[in-house]
Amino acid sequence: MRVAIVHDWLVVNGGAEKVLKEILNIFPEADIFTLVDFLNPKDRRDILKGKSTTTTFIQKLPFAKNHFRNYLPLFPKAIESLDLRGYDLIISSSWAVAKGVRRNKRQLHICYCHTPIRYAWDLYDEYTNNLREPKKFLVKKTLQYIRKWDINSLDRVDYFIANSNFVRERILRIYKKDAVVINPPVDINRFRLNTKKENFYLTASRLVPYKKTKLIVEAFNQMPDRRLVVIGTGEEFELIEGIAKSNIKILGYVDDEVLVDYMQRAKAFVYGALEDFGIIPIEAMACGTPVIAFGKGGIRDSLIDGINGIFFEEQTIDDIIYSIDRFEKIYFDFKVVSSSVERFSVDRFKKEFENFIERSLIEKR
Repeated sequence: MRVAIVHDWLVVNGGAEKVLKEILNIFPEADIFTLVDFLNPKDRRDILKGKSTTTTFIQKLPFAKNHFRNYLPLFPKAIESLDLRGYDLIISSSWAVAKGVRRNKRQLHICYCHTPIRYAWDLYDEYTNNLREPKKFLVKKTLQYIRKWDINSLDRVDYFIANSNFVRERILRIYKKDAVVINPPVDINRFRLNTKKENFYLTASRLVPYKKTKLIVEAFNQMPDRRLVVIGTGEEFELIEGIAKSNIKILGYVDDEVLVDYMQRAKAFVYGALEDFGIIPIEAMACGTPVIAFGKGGIRDSLIDGINGIFFEEQTIDDIIYSIDRFEKIYFDFKVVSSSVERFSVDRFKKEFENFIERSLIEKR
């Protein structure tokens, strides 16, 4: 059986790439297709184990390395240009257009859907409201075209797998398709339980607006008796560093070993984003560290309020402060916190994914 794996783009080693890595461990002989591939050598070794990829014409367009997203109107044509006729099984790892690859009826196509393309659907207003003409007109036309193409290409997918119940609901609402939920793999063995916690809170993520790290810092600015450590880099780094008061330590980028050390020692991990799933809170919980998180999105698959963390209801300074006050009145068993996320292991992902593929192949025959 010849297997093709289609991934939207390979640029960073994020959550989607962790899924890709484990799919490749299941199908080591598979060929990999992607819009563009600009992985650095370290991430290439980690994710692809040295395998090469087949890219699209976007790879060679001017300034593609840093600005390939500007070619969004060409994404559908680019993904359709990939020739997959020689394959029996197609697995797309899709949060944008990978699910829209062309196939024939004898081929089985299973889409592991990280989310329907967010800027064309759930984030459409957020992406367009603050733009000025004529850019606003052009962006709206592009996203409307992407929406139409996204729906018209649905019949190219035989089965959807959602990475969380939150995404499953989104697939049902937008695509009118059901999906099986298989949560992403989390390397929980790398995040060892530590029951000796220290008197500081931790947040770690890319420092971009939707992660709400700035909001968390603003909340801790109003709690001078509580310490916060911020790990990560991104477009908001200088802004966050500039507003942080003396009780907040901004570390920027750190190696994985340093991140794990802080996760193990923190009294709690604070997480403000609305995410499709959310791997990093599970990594913190694996260390026995409770999580204080915004209570919507994929985090609801892993966090149980009062057992391994608590939710706050709104992405506001007041709600974060209230949740910190509430957290400090609750006793958490760090061993229970750690054991609560064992069900998200890499082995569990492989078993569920392999079983689903096997059942789907039988049904296809």
